[in-house]
Amino acid sequence: MHHPGPPQFMAVGESVQLAPRDPDPEADYSWHVRSAPVASSLEFDDDAVVQFDPDAAGTYILELQAPDGTHELTIRVFPGDYLPAGSLRSGTSGMSGYSGYSGQSGSGRPTQFSGGASGSGSGAGEATRGEGGRPRIRLDASVEDDVVVVRADPQPNPNSTTDRDDLVVEFLVDDRDDIEESAVETEGWELRVPLSAIGDKLRVHAVALDETYSVPDSVTVSREALPDGGVAEAESKSATDGSGLSVSRPNDPPEWAQHVTLYEIYVRGYASDDDEADNTFEALEKRLDYLEDLGVDCLWLTPVLQNDHAPHGYNIVDFYSIAEDLGTREDYEQFIEAAHDHGMKVLFDLVLNHSARDHPFFEDAYKNPDSEYYDWYEWQDSGEPGTYFDWEFIANFDHRNLDVRRYLLDAVDMWADLVDGFRCDMAWAVPDTFWQELRERVKSKDPEFLLLDETIPYIADFHDGMFDMHFDTTLYFTLRQVGGGHAPAERILDAIDQRTEVGFPDHASFMLYLENHDETRYIVECGDAAAKAAAGALFTLPGVPMVYGGQEIGQQGRRDALAWDHARDDVREHYERLIEVRNETPALNSQGAFRRIDYDCDSDQVVAFVRDSEEGSYLCLLNFGDGVETVDIGSLDVEATDIISGDSVAAEGGLTVDDVTVCPLA
Repeated sequence: MHHPGPPQFMAVGESVQLAPRDPDPEADYSWHVRSAPVASSLEFDDDAVVQFDPDAAGTYILELQAPDGTHELTIRVFPGDYLPAGSLRSGTSGMSGYSGYSGQSGSGRPTQFSGGASGSGSGAGEATRGEGGRPRIRLDASVEDDVVVVRADPQPNPNSTTDRDDLVVEFLVDDRDDIEESAVETEGWELRVPLSAIGDKLRVHAVALDETYSVPDSVTVSREALPDGGVAEAESKSATDGSGLSVSRPNDPPEWAQHVTLYEIYVRGYASDDDEADNTFEALEKRLDYLEDLGVDCLWLTPVLQNDHAPHGYNIVDFYSIAEDLGTREDYEQFIEAAHDHGMKVLFDLVLNHSARDHPFFEDAYKNPDSEYYDWYEWQDSGEPGTYFDWEFIANFDHRNLDVRRYLLDAVDMWADLVDGFRCDMAWAVPDTFWQELRERVKSKDPEFLLLDETIPYIADFHDGMFDMHFDTTLYFTLRQVGGGHAPAERILDAIDQRTEVGFPDHASFMLYLENHDETRYIVECGDAAAKAAAGALFTLPGVPMVYGGQEIGQQGRRDALAWDHARDDVREHYERLIEVRNETPALNSQGAFRRIDYDCDSDQVVAFVRDSEEGSYLCLLNFGDGVETVDIGSLDVEATDIISGDSVAAEGGLTVDDVTVCPLA
């Protein structure tokens, strides 16, 4: 099926790239406007991939003519004053908008966002129609009296003065499900469709409206497939509701991913020559016992594909072959199998924005407009390829080319079959609808496949059918500012609250990190005391902690070979205990609730907060300064035993904290 995908919500002033899915580069495709608002004069050329730039508010129905028939796509366009602050589609996603900035090879970090005031690098800002910010929405579905009922739970932005009851919800039924319009009834926050009108699937999408529109959410109702290719009747058994239908929420992250500790391995620096292995993957395999003892259970390896010999591996010359200096594909598969045997998931570092300039397709196309690969790349007027940050060794793909899309999708299929998820490099630089296609593609085979985006600043819209988990760039920058003494520790709480303020839905998941292969080691920049407190932040704040290989042994070089012979036992033991405590304490996990409390301390380098779950609540104290501080927590009833050290932290006037203290509430 070449259908272009789910219906879209957007505002005038935003732009989205539309393309046939699973394309055949040899086939003919063309787009047409079937219906549009009266004020629109929009038309398309007969291209397979088009940029949709709405010129009026209202509902557009587009047609894609493809070899297997004509497919419809509904796009709901809101007036321009509904444009969300920091909108993905009014920015530079999939475009060479950052050309000219300096940056680091193998990084997706626009360097102009680092540093600055708390919250920089966040995408935060004032909504166009006021200061309220984006609302949020969640969809759920059930079957009642032979009718599917989809209920929306909209929530105003924390900064909005709008009453929740005044929020408006707009629904769209997926065009691919061929549901008769007359069968769909909407009233307020509910949508209803009779079972008799539903084939094998019903997919419903919706946004909440306030001063702007929310990140959309989706819910899917499916019949059980039968061996003969048909679908089960409503009375057959159901996974969820007893009606013969199963209900799923496709934007929810995989359950397993909420509970892991991630660990990044910089593949060409992690294993040492002392490991006496025939190849890098075998050397990494020898480290799995150590990693299991440490407590990590999900490994992100930097790129393992054939590249231009830059050690980071992000400049790829062959998207289908393992780098020869690391080992063979068989060696790589053996490593994955061994990791699985140790109870660990493996993430593949996926690069879809560019190839290396050493890629044979680029070499053929460079300064050669007659090359069959010339249209695979973006080109500047100078004859040089499109790129970011003046990177001189890469060339941006042109995703408007069906050959490019086919080439990348085939590579996605190959590697997705081997691993448990993708860490997606420079996600902001690839068209968002391509990510939506990729997501549905991999999730159709494995619903538990993890998609993690590297997007700096983070973008709330990336939780609209694209990614499960997001780099928490705001918390990263804030921890750096606090650790360097440039901001009070309480700013950490603001960073957590900011997720909701910029419009991320409550079901979004975040990866917490202090450093990675692109950044100076935290311990070097901020010192020992702050590094131990920041480690405590990773394992007590809501989110999924990530440790960069060497972080847990006090490594000082960013990409140097790990100094295993000089590993600091005190740092490793600190991390081992933090991982263990998080694993044993449901309140500290991703789904534990987070709340502020009143507290008082002489040092502004100390912060206090509470994590709650049904199994219990815990007070968390972090101290980024040198020495021990006493924190007055007022009337909060706490058992004064730190579950990390096992020691009493009771003191006159409150509780003590050296770097991190976690105490149960009484």
